[in-house]
Amino acid sequence: MSSILPNLILCYKVKDTFYIFTPMKVKILISDDVHPQLIKNLEGLGFEIDFFPNITLEEVGKIIKSYNGLIINSKIIVSESLLSSTQNLEFVARLGSGMEIIDFEATKKRNIKVFNSPKGNCDAVAEHAIGLLLALANKLVIANNEVKQFSWNREKNRGFEIGGKTIGIIGLGHTGSSFARKLSGFETKIVAYDKYLVSKQDGLDHVEMVGLEELKQKTDILSFHLPLNLETKFFGNNDFFQSFKKNIVVINTSRGSIIKTEDLIKNIENKKIIGAGLDVFENENPNSYTFEEREMYKRLFNNENVIVSPHIAGWSIESKFKLSNILFEQIKQLYFDEKCK
Repeated sequence: MSSILPNLILCYKVKDTFYIFTPMKVKILISDDVHPQLIKNLEGLGFEIDFFPNITLEEVGKIIKSYNGLIINSKIIVSESLLSSTQNLEFVARLGSGMEIIDFEATKKRNIKVFNSPKGNCDAVAEHAIGLLLALANKLVIANNEVKQFSWNREKNRGFEIGGKTIGIIGLGHTGSSFARKLSGFETKIVAYDKYLVSKQDGLDHVEMVGLEELKQKTDILSFHLPLNLETKFFGNNDFFQSFKKNIVVINTSRGSIIKTEDLIKNIENKKIIGAGLDVFENENPNSYTFEEREMYKRLFNNENVIVSPHIAGWSIESKFKLSNILFEQIKQLYFDEKCK
């Protein structure tokens, strides 16, 4: 028994075993840098791969109609406008977790499958968040810069221990859960709030689930692990920060627009926030800053109690492979499992 499927995969069965070949190539456009193993694995299954890591959104729009699959990272916005040019697109695969760049109404009405790989870099993000926290607690960036200038200020750089502190986690998905697991040996108390959590993942017996108001009462150190959507945009605003009982340290490795930057700066300057470790920002393209944005970020970056990095929390050597491998397994399942049942 055999059938030609819309994606041009031919399946036939002999004694309960499916055999598959592609009489016509399934074409996949990869628009960002990926681990080379992903390309090798996909080509090994017979897919035709065009790897254009420097391609622009405008250029993708001009050629997308030729492809059955699209693999993106963050620069390609999958909008109604982009998809209006498609003819044969069957899937969009997102390296990483952020899905705010994909118009799900547009993909759904065209029956385009959407994948992502949040498990691929959750450990890298969690370790980076802990790194930001420890650097803040021990004033490592300040001390590093001073020592390299032959300045030896031990008392000025006296830090604090995170042991015994209460760490509040907002969002206990893949990254929030990994962050909590990695903190288990630091002798901290961990409280977490997640509006949509049905049950905790394994290995989180040390985490206490609380309501948002209780988290605000208990927290010394706050870490955001939220997706960006209409509900979470500017979740961290002035009223939110002012409602905490204690002065807090803030870590954000999720999305920049989770926090309203002006309100963050205001609360740093009035000492409600005594330190901030930030890997993400509202605007992550310095070349596009307005005059007002440039002045705003100067105020933020000039504060000694602020440590920043250029959205690299999920960018480890290991995560590059894991992100790609997870997407490969999903694409393989779509074409070689789901289509040939």
